[in-house]
Amino acid sequence: MPTEKVVILVDVQNIYYTCRQGFGRNFDYNQFWKMATHSADGTQREVVKAIAYAVDRGDEKQKQFQNILRAIGFQVKLKPYIQRADGTSKGDWDVGITLDAMEYAPEADSVVLASGDGDFGILVQRMQHKFDTHVEVYGVEQLTADSLISAASHYVPIKDNLLL
Repeated sequence: MPTEKVVILVDVQNIYYTCRQGFGRNFDYNQFWKMATHSADGTQREVVKAIAYAVDRGDEKQKQFQNILRAIGFQVKLKPYIQRADGTSKGDWDVGITLDAMEYAPEADSVVLASGDGDFGILVQRMQHKFDTHVEVYGVEQLTADSLISAASHYVPIKDNLLL
């Protein structure tokens, strides 16, 4: 039987803030990698692409974190952090995640998406329909949109085993 192929996409900002808000803790990317790179029966998956989408604030602690993600196996894509004059900020990767998901999903049996953002519900449905792709969603349950949970082929709530 051929090895299952997987694409792993992480909305770093969403995961960071929902883990902080929901648990006051950080996400365990090493444990997540172990789970995402194995199928339900424990078989090792072949990683087609693994991308972590982050906002670049240029500080040293953040650069260290990005290097940790790279060491785990992620390609890190950065977008500049924008502070508006009115005090609000922007650093959203929704379009970039969507474009990459649609590009790489045809090469994979499964797509793992770590985010609680309900905007991705339609993306999940489109990947399933267009590419017959199994889509696993990881998110903090009380902060993950119901529409995203219900769209997922399989939903994995972030709990103690995925927290530092």
